[in-house]
Amino acid sequence: MKIAIINGPNLNLLGKREPDVYGNATFESYFETLKERYPAVEFEYFQSNIEGEIISKIQEFGFSADGIVLNAAAYTHTSVGIGDAVKAVSAPVVEVHISNVYQREDFRHESYISAHAVGVIVGFGLFGYELAVQSLVERT
Repeated sequence: MKIAIINGPNLNLLGKREPDVYGNATFESYFETLKERYPAVEFEYFQSNIEGEIISKIQEFGFSADGIVLNAAAYTHTSVGIGDAVKAVSAPVVEVHISNVYQREDFRHESYISAHAVGVIVGFGLFGYELAVQSLVERT
């Protein structure tokens, strides 16, 4: 099984950025843990601060992977293009947010992705990625 994880803007700063909101761990260190917990899964990982690159990766993995875990970060609330890309691909997409977006600013309560995702996980920190992977593994 192949699962792609796509992270959006500023998630390359995990471990440094607002640790009270996002924690102290880097995504790269957590990604190693995730690979150890799911040795039967072939993982692909991509992070970008550029909207078009994220759309291109959704399109690329959306027809070759068995599932996508997507944390589009701030683009979740602003990008019709990312929402359209999720809608266009055949791979199931699970939307993930590290923080509970509903406890934050009002603009973060809206998502252009959720309507096209098979599920949404918010507020469980980095563990949300594992929940998303588990949901995709269980679907097959």
